[in-house]
Amino acid sequence: MTNVNLTIGGRPYTVSAPDGEESHIEMLGRMVGERVAQGGGGPAQSETRMLLFAALMLADELHELHRQMPPPREEAPEPAADVLARIESLAARVEKLAAHLEEPAT
Repeated sequence: MTNVNLTIGGRPYTVSAPDGEESHIEMLGRMVGERVAQGGGGPAQSETRMLLFAALMLADELHELHRQMPPPREEAPEPAADVLARIESLAARVEKLAAHLEEPAT
């Protein structure tokens, strides 16, 4: 674990990050910092309120992305037993016709 220093809304924060994830945590901190700046957060605003507004803005963005995603494709339903029976019947008929065609002409 490594400590990463972030500045959000003019306030310093130190958070632990798994080794190799430091740049990712820094990028996330910048995203939160941008939302704080958009929300007008600053030293005059309480830390809790500033971070609440940033969290709400990020949650709204995530919600919008989920809303815009196409719905997951439904898996094709399994064929019904009667459809399978019809397919087997047709296959048997085709085999019978093929056998008849292969019989020597009389």
